[in-house]
Amino acid sequence: MALQLKIIIASTRPGRVGPTVARWVEDFAREQGKFDIELVDLAEVGLPLFDEPKHPMLQQYEHEHTKRWSKTVGEGDAFVFVTPEYDYFPPASVVNAIQYLSKEWTGKPAGIVSYGGVSAGLRASQVLRQLLSNLNVVALSQSVPIPFTANFLGEDGVFRPNEPMVQGAGLMFNELHKWAVGLKNMREAQAQA
Repeated sequence: MALQLKIIIASTRPGRVGPTVARWVEDFAREQGKFDIELVDLAEVGLPLFDEPKHPMLQQYEHEHTKRWSKTVGEGDAFVFVTPEYDYFPPASVVNAIQYLSKEWTGKPAGIVSYGGVSAGLRASQVLRQLLSNLNVVALSQSVPIPFTANFLGEDGVFRPNEPMVQGAGLMFNELHKWAVGLKNMREAQAQA
């Protein structure tokens, strides 16, 4: 069973480290060999502030950017959000991107890799987990918090995790795969019913 994993870079801020952390997450996921992977950068997706006239639940999208985003999320069987914390909250860009859609998220698992200072983005992670759960996403309790992110960036700009981060990522991806398999089977059974 081919499972599609979308790794979503939440921050769109110039100078962000999200893409650097996300590349490590992508490499780690590829080494696991359990998913077909797409790295999705919200800065490249370029969604404006939610601008669809009809509620996302109806899936009657008028704008091409929404149709493309719907296709990207709809193809996913699992998600990992790579997010910083701004003012104890996830970036507005990822909240906006999530709220653009509804049914495309339903019945799929999501993990979170959060980064920041001393709190490692954990408060943003909690808020994001709640928002995802409101859309019937199975938001995993296993996450990968990265404190003092700059301490793990080499002079070459490459993110180099410590052992607890690597172990945490392993636990998260094992759990994500279990949920992705079970939920995909459930979605397929519901579609055939």
